[in-house]
Amino acid sequence: MKILILILAFLNGGYMLLDGIFVMMKGKYIGPEKPGPWAELFYKFDINVFKLGPVFIGFGLLWLVWLYGLWTSQSWSYAFGIIISIMTLWYLPVGTIFSLIILLTLIFARQKIGL
Repeated sequence: MKILILILAFLNGGYMLLDGIFVMMKGKYIGPEKPGPWAELFYKFDINVFKLGPVFIGFGLLWLVWLYGLWTSQSWSYAFGIIISIMTLWYLPVGTIFSLIILLTLIFARQKIGL
């Protein structure tokens, strides 16, 4: 179970970090020209999603810090995992799914993953 959330955290954080760097360098996100469904949330607030590279980099780094904390069984990793999972629910569709799986695993299987 712990390996599953470590993999999901790495995929979520690594992709967000790379996508943030990519959009800052290329002016577009990895993949199709139009960003995913998550962008609609930002368009409603009149936010240019192509200027969110630093936000993606920040989220990516937070996920990777949490990954380290979970891997090394740090005391802060449980609360940090809950927080970062909730904060990433906006990242539809894949980030939301990964975050929900991690969040539910943290809440309902805390003992099984050693936290």
